[in-house]
Amino acid sequence: MDGRIDILTLFPEMFDVFNYSIIGRAREKGILNINTVNIREYTKDKHKKVDDYPYGGGAGMVMSVQPIVDCIRAVKKLNKGRIIFLGPKGKTFNQKMAKELSKERELVFLCGHYEGIDERAYKYIDMEVSLGDFVLTGGESACIPIVDSICRMIPGVLKSEQSYEDESFYNGLLEYPQYTRPEYFESERVPEVLLSGHHENIRKWRRLQSILITMEKRPDILKKTKLSKEDMKLLNNYIENNI
Repeated sequence: MDGRIDILTLFPEMFDVFNYSIIGRAREKGILNINTVNIREYTKDKHKKVDDYPYGGGAGMVMSVQPIVDCIRAVKKLNKGRIIFLGPKGKTFNQKMAKELSKERELVFLCGHYEGIDERAYKYIDMEVSLGDFVLTGGESACIPIVDSICRMIPGVLKSEQSYEDESFYNGLLEYPQYTRPEYFESERVPEVLLSGHHENIRKWRRLQSILITMEKRPDILKKTKLSKEDMKLLNNYIENNI
């Protein structure tokens, strides 16, 4: 994706986080174009209200359809990308989805709030995404990690593809252990293989560690990952030498 991301929200200031670190530098270089749009600017209510009580009663307030739809229509004049709503009924976000969305040139994220949005707004939404099976105070809290995850896989954002291809979940497994100086800290030393300079042995060690860590911490992921013949050989050798 070398286009733009627009985030429709009631709280644009929450996205100041994208002014810093890796994402901030990528924006300064023109690699990323992330914009926030305040939904309140599109309400026709003289008091700038964007919510109301739900018909039929019930606790809480619901975001009104008019400001949401008018905001979407305005943004679509500049951004032709899919409208993605951050809501609890959506498909759970994962690394596979992040990779797919990072290939899009343009995307629009709609952040819900309060008790949700008027049902009539859904026909303007192309996709609903959830961060997980838990409740947040608003879509903004879900949108930040999702946009961050997508953006970091856009070419040029990180220094090299290797930076994200070795990370947890990218290739189906958790990431291997990482070490840096000093070589010795208290009673622990960096694993000898990492000091050997033998790149093939280091690669095999890291792959084995990813398998073992995933087996220990997330066996559910390992069940869904197809291990190669080399993976099985590494694992069997490890088991044989540690019985």
